[in-house]
Amino acid sequence: MEDVENKLKDYEIVREGEAEIIINKKIAANEVFYNPVQVHNRDMSVALLRTFIAKREEEHKAMMDKRDKAHNKVSQSKSSGPNGENGSTGQHDEMDVDAEKETNKVADETEDLSTEATKTPSRKVAKELKAPVVLEALAASGLRSIRYAREIDVLEKVVALDIDKACIEACKRNIKFNGASAMSKIEPHLTDARVYMLTHPKEFDVVDIDPYGAPSIFLDSAVQAVADGGLLMCTATDMAVLCGPNGEVCHSKYGHYYRSANEVKKTPQKLSYVYQCVGCDSFHLQCLGRTITKNNSVKNAPAIGPVVPQECSACGKKFTIGGPIWSAPIHDQEWVVSTLTEVKSMKDRYPAYDKITSVLTTISEELHDIPLFFSLHNICANVKCTSPSAVLFRSAVLNAGYRISSTHVNPLGLKTDAPWDVIWDIMRCWVKNHPVKEQPHDSVGTAILSKSPKLEANFSRAAAALSRAQAKKVKRFLPNPERHWGPKIRAGRKITSKHASLLGPDVVNRVINGAASTEDEKVAEPNNPTTETGGDATNEEDEPSTKRQKNGDVGLATEP
Repeated sequence: MEDVENKLKDYEIVREGEAEIIINKKIAANEVFYNPVQVHNRDMSVALLRTFIAKREEEHKAMMDKRDKAHNKVSQSKSSGPNGENGSTGQHDEMDVDAEKETNKVADETEDLSTEATKTPSRKVAKELKAPVVLEALAASGLRSIRYAREIDVLEKVVALDIDKACIEACKRNIKFNGASAMSKIEPHLTDARVYMLTHPKEFDVVDIDPYGAPSIFLDSAVQAVADGGLLMCTATDMAVLCGPNGEVCHSKYGHYYRSANEVKKTPQKLSYVYQCVGCDSFHLQCLGRTITKNNSVKNAPAIGPVVPQECSACGKKFTIGGPIWSAPIHDQEWVVSTLTEVKSMKDRYPAYDKITSVLTTISEELHDIPLFFSLHNICANVKCTSPSAVLFRSAVLNAGYRISSTHVNPLGLKTDAPWDVIWDIMRCWVKNHPVKEQPHDSVGTAILSKSPKLEANFSRAAAALSRAQAKKVKRFLPNPERHWGPKIRAGRKITSKHASLLGPDVVNRVINGAASTEDEKVAEPNNPTTETGGDATNEEDEPSTKRQKNGDVGLATEP
């Protein structure tokens, strides 16, 4: 017992969910660290994995029931009499043939879905669905793999990979520390994840990749490793690249992947260029493809454009072009609701329960077919007016016959299918009742307000102006738990003054001067978080705001 205590005296035990890992207390000298910022990401992964397993079982059961029903249909047809009886010609009648064809078709589909499908004739498909196999491509300390193994009983095994020897040693140590439940399921391997995944095609029902920075270099091999009908879970911590101003960097790092040739043909219809006005920030989407229907056939064709004139109809300024962006829905509503329901039923199992339920709740209530959002305060800044409350603005949009919702990305963001001429008409009507000071004749605000509104806005409060969560005062944007919460520097990087925004100026000064305390070293140790919206827990619906924000950003509605 004393030997065990001596071995653990230099380690700190960290508990997350049902997993426990041991971390060297001398964190500055330790390359394998615990990242508390990612707890909500790991919670979300556990929740999604549970949802995937439940839906996988539902689909398999439905396919089995369909197969059995088809078999019974054939059996009943054959039992009506021997060949030639009741006027039969000795061959199956048309119903028998159709039923048998349906049986074979269903059996073939089942064989594809079931990971235990055999190579025997298609009707001999195993009724039992094989337990899922999970691959964590970049395991580090092994915490995520251990949580999967200990919190989800139905898994067959979890394969944990890392190319770093110190990480795999820490992973093995933590697996052993968690006892038989982890040791019996987790297989750690010291290897290059890309090579391993390429040499194990379609072996895993779930592949989880969570690298430092862009995951794009792992996507091709990860797609190869996922079994048909499987789940690929991918974490991107480089949101500055994905949603930042340097589009060429994003183009160089990311692409799109499909298994179906038919889906590839539909890709242009899911991609759009964005035209954004340099004056008023209004934006318009130009889809890259369209479909032509003729004689019951559908043909894919290039889109017709452009969708905007040379100058903005609202303010007369020019447009800049960005993209292409993914303009099709990025969330599956059924999955979101199922995951949220499952999380709420197991509240005690998720350390970051409040965070992930707030994100899932907001996603579940936003418009999924509208890819971009805008800030109400930004458009008010253009006309230099006091901002209406979000409730009043939403009501005006709803009363005009359009849809509107919040977005999970930004507390002040709004998504709507109302065209920009309607949005500006609403603002013109608002300013008419809330006059502003005279502006320079060549300003954007003057150009917008000089036009008479074609729509008479109705600001009467609409019943749907608040979502169910907002009506119940559910906090949708939680504050960060501590200062400088977010991405830290990559492992091995020397801390300099440029890292003050990440770690805080006090910590950086002490580290540079060689007087960092243990707590400072923990803060300075590199983390691998998912970048978060700063967010606040205030209710932006209650009062009008006089804040002025104008940064020209178009919000891409993708989770940070």
